[in-house]
Amino acid sequence: MKKINCSLIASILLLSVYAQQKGNDVTAPLHALQPDYPVPYTLPTEAAVKTVLDKIFHYLDSNTPAAFVNKIDNTAVSGSAIDTNTTFKPGDFRLTSYEWGVTYTGMMSVADATQDQRYFTYAKDRLELIANNISVFRPLYQKSPKNSNPLRPVIEPKALDDCGAMCAATIKLLLAGGSASLRPMINNYMNFISTGQQRLSDGTLARNRPQKNTLWLDDLYMSVPALSQMGVLTGDKKYYDDAVKQVLQFSQRMFNKDLNLYMHGWVEAMNPHPEFHWARANGWALVAMTELLTVLPSTHPGYKKVLNQLQLHIKGLAALQSNAGLWHQLLDKNDSYLETSATAMYTFCVARAINKGWIDAKAYAPMCLLGWNAVTTKVNDKGQVEGTCVGTGMAFEPMFYYYRPTNVFAAHGYGPVLLAGAEVIRMLKTHKFEMNDSSIQLKPE
Repeated sequence: MKKINCSLIASILLLSVYAQQKGNDVTAPLHALQPDYPVPYTLPTEAAVKTVLDKIFHYLDSNTPAAFVNKIDNTAVSGSAIDTNTTFKPGDFRLTSYEWGVTYTGMMSVADATQDQRYFTYAKDRLELIANNISVFRPLYQKSPKNSNPLRPVIEPKALDDCGAMCAATIKLLLAGGSASLRPMINNYMNFISTGQQRLSDGTLARNRPQKNTLWLDDLYMSVPALSQMGVLTGDKKYYDDAVKQVLQFSQRMFNKDLNLYMHGWVEAMNPHPEFHWARANGWALVAMTELLTVLPSTHPGYKKVLNQLQLHIKGLAALQSNAGLWHQLLDKNDSYLETSATAMYTFCVARAINKGWIDAKAYAPMCLLGWNAVTTKVNDKGQVEGTCVGTGMAFEPMFYYYRPTNVFAAHGYGPVLLAGAEVIRMLKTHKFEMNDSSIQLKPE
């Protein structure tokens, strides 16, 4: 079979060369000419996807050590030796950040999709290192709150950024067999999400930055997956209810029904509301809905409303995929740069939606596989993810978004790429694809 395929490919290439050099519509099959695609236009295999994920894993495993050290002399520290000079062993990323909460979730998802337990161990080692040492770091923080403390975001969350993504990942680890020491950390995180974070009068999560009573679309991800997982962990419907409420009330204010896109920010006292359809914020919203629908009982009264919202959003995003397979930093501004983390988020969510039967695989799988192929071109030989926009606040004019830098140390790119790869592997296991007349298609049954 391999010889036949190689011979066929060689014949097509020879015909293409002939057509380019000597052929015309009469003498050569011009449809066989090979386009100059900017990214690979092929059907990925499970093995090829795993190769990309392994590159990321090896980079992160080597550059995010799970250990504490003395920040003065860099010697290893543990247990009773921990003091105010203790910090995480230096690495490329922060182990307690919301971006790393996404990465832990991505690692566990890859482990589940591939049965490669190294990925699960990565998340387990780091989350349990944090959970097992809260009791040591808490009195140090209480005694000297102004001193640098590596577990401050865990001990005393001050924003959804400190707790939402980390809480969701920690619950997933606990449900997958993690240590019981994780539960107090989960409870502390959830207490802030449910009772500590500012809300509007109708319960919608809000902030007073950059303006009073501002809704950040990002906050759907910083809250909804954690609330959803807490519903799974406890069986308490109130967590599902709050998660659904956030999706629907954010959408009521921030979703453009003509474009099927979300604006990044909404300010209660502002009129009109300037719309900037920032790609990663739309990614956070889509991932939040995807994570919610994955666990929300289909009998919940809000299930169909959230599902409809997800379907509309995917429809809007599909219309804006670029000719390179990536999406633009400002989704509807083709002169803004192509951005990796958002593309990975959309790829993950579309693949999950296909795998769950929420959307038509025939219509959306090709764009999903194109998105994955595009993402793979942004993973360099070191396993670093290129083309990811750095952390981004909110603005009400375009220049801010157009000129946000990209960087391989922008932590936002790693978790989404892991999630996308894991879900694409699941999709490849359950759906058959083919190159039909040189295009990617779901194989007809």
